[in-house]
Amino acid sequence: MSESAATETRGFQAEVKQLLHLMVHSLYSNREIFLRELISNASDANDKLRFAALARPELLENAAELEIRVALDADERTLRVVDNGIGMSRADVIEQLGTIAHSGTGRFLEGLSGDELKDSQLIGQFGVGFYSAFIVAERVEVVSRRAGDPPSQGVRWQSDGQGEYSVEDCECDSYGTTVTLKLKPDADEYLDATRIRALIRKYSDHIAFPVRLQGKDDATELETVNRAKALWARPRGEIEASEYIEFYKHIAHDFSEPLVWSHNRVEGKREYTSLLYIPATAPFDLWNRESPRGVKLYVQRVFITDQATQFLPLYLRFVRGVLDSSDLSLNVSRELLQEDSAVTAIRSALTKRVLDMLSRLAAEDPDKYRTCWEQFGLVLKEGLGEDLGNRDKLARLLRFNTTRSDGAAQDRSLADYLASAAEDQQAIYFLLADTPQAARSSPHLEAFRERNIEVLLLSDRLDEWAMQYLTEFDGKPLRDIGRGQLDLANEQESEPVSVELDKEQKHLLKRLKRGLREQVDEVRLSNRLKESAACIVLGDQDLGYQMRELLKAAGQEAPASLPSLEINYAHPLIQRLAAEQDSARFDRLAGLVLDQAVLAEGRQLEDPAGFVRRLNELLLELDRDQAKSSP
Repeated sequence: MSESAATETRGFQAEVKQLLHLMVHSLYSNREIFLRELISNASDANDKLRFAALARPELLENAAELEIRVALDADERTLRVVDNGIGMSRADVIEQLGTIAHSGTGRFLEGLSGDELKDSQLIGQFGVGFYSAFIVAERVEVVSRRAGDPPSQGVRWQSDGQGEYSVEDCECDSYGTTVTLKLKPDADEYLDATRIRALIRKYSDHIAFPVRLQGKDDATELETVNRAKALWARPRGEIEASEYIEFYKHIAHDFSEPLVWSHNRVEGKREYTSLLYIPATAPFDLWNRESPRGVKLYVQRVFITDQATQFLPLYLRFVRGVLDSSDLSLNVSRELLQEDSAVTAIRSALTKRVLDMLSRLAAEDPDKYRTCWEQFGLVLKEGLGEDLGNRDKLARLLRFNTTRSDGAAQDRSLADYLASAAEDQQAIYFLLADTPQAARSSPHLEAFRERNIEVLLLSDRLDEWAMQYLTEFDGKPLRDIGRGQLDLANEQESEPVSVELDKEQKHLLKRLKRGLREQVDEVRLSNRLKESAACIVLGDQDLGYQMRELLKAAGQEAPASLPSLEINYAHPLIQRLAAEQDSARFDRLAGLVLDQAVLAEGRQLEDPAGFVRRLNELLLELDRDQAKSSP
């Protein structure tokens, strides 16, 4: 190679500087991760070239076998990882090695806990594995040429990880990428061929390209270390659990073990092999519905894309894995995938397989499923509105915090609820609130506690939206206890028992309605309340508070509606209100009762300052009244 004159020195992106500092000074518990990440990157480059060459065979200039080489030189203290894959242009190198082109960079840095093992597991998860080379290297050099570019358009990137890097043009005879690590004095173990051989077999045995170990500048000593056979293509009986786990870590760039996996081969009308994993931790961009997702797609063992989104619904975007189909064309495109009838059939089958896998996990290992629910429960709830055909399966996977839960844990299923309910209970009851604590202390629960009826406590931001689609389970309707009139005497929801009001009660309700006429739709006596003075109740068809917040966040206006106010006539505060003769003081006290009901729901007052003012006025008036009555 001969250098050209085009050379420039650049500073790393600010987040990269922080990341490099972390690599160099903190993460020593898993130093060997660097080799796995570099080999994984080389494998991805080879995959991309093989796919690109389907449309442009000329990219394979010398028709060489795609491979990965690891070369050691003890005299120079260097370790090289060489691939003959797609390679990089100068612009690619600056974009991919000088910056972290992920919107979640800040999330990565915020997620650091100070625990070396936990923090090292974040490296691959956040797509920053290349920088792990600086754990063992005092200097890193990358020489690359993109396939299809002339030899004069090679590029060399160099850095010592201290904050700057240099990029220069160079002559590069072959396409692909060579990463050279100048090892630190304390990294001698990575110059030992036996140690490197063991690491390749541990982490990269499943890679579909041969990984060859090479002695010092002697190509005759090449040794193929890995099996170089796609793991999913092997019979399940021949694969150890440890191999499945290492393959998951390779494709997901995750250093934690998966919770469960499913390896399946389908033959007959459709022929495909799938290997699907449920991760133990959610990716940092789980809630970015536009972020890269999907399984890796192969057609007849040829890599097509690592973002095949068409084969699983959006609410299963956390699933990782591989799909290898014989039914699709090698020149398949995203457009063809959307139109191919085989895709629809495979999507349906894979979706059911994932849901069945989750059902088995819930039945056979509740502790692992609890972890799964904590990480992905909110995403699974999206499926209630997006996948009507599998709604019943999804409903059985849901977990809820209830009035019988221990603390705030979401540990009760709908099947658990019905198993412990009275035989004559007519409905499954739930309550929506902003927080778990607000739900647990809501006045709406008082009548249910008195009758020992369990209530689901829903405080996740998607709950109101999701419950619009989950209207019944095993023949029992689901009922929101914060809406409409409620009669628990015989659990007949549609025909509440009417109570004959006496003259004083009618007069009080009329005065309250007049005083709160612009704030409530109706004022009525409550059969919900046993201890509290009042509560607010939504109409059966009104949008709830969660839906209003979702619409507001989306820039849409929610239709106007007013709640009803229910009062506990036996409560001392309501009795004091009924006895108040001064109309101005009555109105202020009525406003306080309404504000208290709103606060008891855990919600914000529209006019907090007005609430404080009315409360202060009443307290001062009470103080004056006491002073007058004192002898």
